[in-house]
Amino acid sequence: MTTMKSEKSKFPSPATMIVLTVLLLAVVLTCVPYLVTIALAEDPATADASPIYGVTIPPGYKQWELIAPAEEAAPLDELRAVIGNQTALDAYQAGKLPFPDGAILVKRAWKRKQSPEFASATIPGEATTVQVMVKDARKYAATGGWGFGRFVNGKPVDEAQHRTCFACHEARVKSRDYVFTKLAP
Repeated sequence: MTTMKSEKSKFPSPATMIVLTVLLLAVVLTCVPYLVTIALAEDPATADASPIYGVTIPPGYKQWELIAPAEEAAPLDELRAVIGNQTALDAYQAGKLPFPDGAILVKRAWKRKQSPEFASATIPGEATTVQVMVKDARKYAATGGWGFGRFVNGKPVDEAQHRTCFACHEARVKSRDYVFTKLAP
């Protein structure tokens, strides 16, 4: 008989099972509206995509290799660094044009400021923009195979500004697959 009691004590009583079931059901019903809201919410990547092209800031881009630095004179007064993913870097190193699909170039820009430690040195100040070019010859056939994105504080600028991207590249560097930046020696 003692064996039977110890076996019985391992299982909850029917009343306990009912209470647990009701609690579980209450938790699930409380969470469902929240979970549905999350599931139907706009994808953050889509929300932060550039108008026209749908380009986003690539994750991990700050760890990419430097392609070349640049300095922009007044009125912008910026320091810039163009970095690229491995596909872009490989194309640069091989001297391959046009760039292959999957190449991504990112231009990071900062206001120029004088170094407080060294008077003749200019250092990055406040970040101004992140500009992105993504190569996909089919998706962006109308714009030389490139999609463009310009972002301020992580958010894409308006459509009007994005309409100027390809026109500028086409007018000046069409012969270099629409890319301004050359690999730094």
